Amino acid sequence: MHETAVVEGLMRILTDHAKQNGVDRVVAVRLKIGKLRGIDSRQIRLAFEIFAEGTLAEGARLDIDEVGVTAKCRTCGTVFAVEKYQFVCSGCGGSDADVLTGRELYIESFEAAKG
Repeated sequence: MHETAVVEGLMRILTDHAKQNGVDRVVAVRLKIGKLRGIDSRQIRLAFEIFAEGTLAEGARLDIDEVGVTAKCRTCGTVFAVEKYQFVCSGCGGSDADVLTGRELYIESFEAAKG
């Protein structure tokens, strides 16, 4: 389950930023996760709850924005949504495309409290 590794990294980042900025408590965290990452949001939430226990992020709200997959056709330039992982251009029917969105995995923001 690579979700635990993701949350371990998330907790390291939160802790480092909190120390650098004199933050005592993390109130909320917003993640961006692309569909191509194959990460289960439910597992992320569960792992976050477990890893946050006893840390400055205990009780923090976790918001996850799941980013759909879009691509741009190399043949005709059409930008299209990728459904069911089938990279078929809605403009010309071609399958030679560059992924534009869907690979994201980052902390978009977090809210913190001092004192």
